[in-house]
Amino acid sequence: MRLLIISGTSGAGKSVVLHALEDIGCYCIDNLPMALIPAFAEEMASARFHEYDTVAVGIDARNLNNDFAAFPALLQQLKSTGLDCEVIFIDANDDSLIKRFSETRRRHPLTDNEVPLEEAILQERLMLQPIASRADMQLDSTRTNVHQLRDLVQARIGRHGSPEMSVLFESFGFKHGIPVEADFVFDVRCLPNPHWEPHLRALTGKDFDVAHFLENHFEVNRMFDEIRCFLESWLPQFAADKRSYMTIAIGCTGGQHRSVYFVERLSDYFRSKNQRVLTRHRELT
Repeated sequence: MRLLIISGTSGAGKSVVLHALEDIGCYCIDNLPMALIPAFAEEMASARFHEYDTVAVGIDARNLNNDFAAFPALLQQLKSTGLDCEVIFIDANDDSLIKRFSETRRRHPLTDNEVPLEEAILQERLMLQPIASRADMQLDSTRTNVHQLRDLVQARIGRHGSPEMSVLFESFGFKHGIPVEADFVFDVRCLPNPHWEPHLRALTGKDFDVAHFLENHFEVNRMFDEIRCFLESWLPQFAADKRSYMTIAIGCTGGQHRSVYFVERLSDYFRSKNQRVLTRHRELT
């Protein structure tokens, strides 16, 4: 049985993640007091939980005992029992969080007459840092809607049947920021840019004409080969270290052409090698 500890900033999508896991058969509890997690972990071993492969527990700023500095010791205690325990942390940038609270008219759990929303978000991030710093997976929902976040969680976290490490190849545009969940970031902005070709500008790296344009440049194929060789050498080392997830982010200026092409090509290659591969184009969604 696997225990997932789901945490994150208020408004980032923690409830969406828990609901997504519940929809695929996980047993989920939201806002369990942190001090009760060890006792709950013991209860998981009882017969009543045997029908569940995965149990997910949500903890956040509403926690009755918000001494999150004790979380590292708690996590070590859980893992020392041999429990398969993973931490998932969901976040979004300040502008997105503020917009979501404004649209839903929800109250942030740390706001009051003395603490405005912007300050509450900052306080919460500092409070949850001991959890975020030990996350096995970080998800950034800034540019992800509810349905996309749900699908990503179900595809990435829900596929626990295989012992193989899951690798997410993600394209992005540097002008929109680097994905916070990335384990490796490769910059392909030095390569020829299809954006400056009028007949290619409206297309993406998933289109044949863009791929044909890029593959006619020696430096494109050279960079692909070197990234491929690097990943072939090092992904097995991370898998041997019991990593469940890896995110490989490929960035260009706008996230439309070069990065998309590289993610598609790398995904096809590693999928052909029987690697568990997921693909995401952040700026195309």
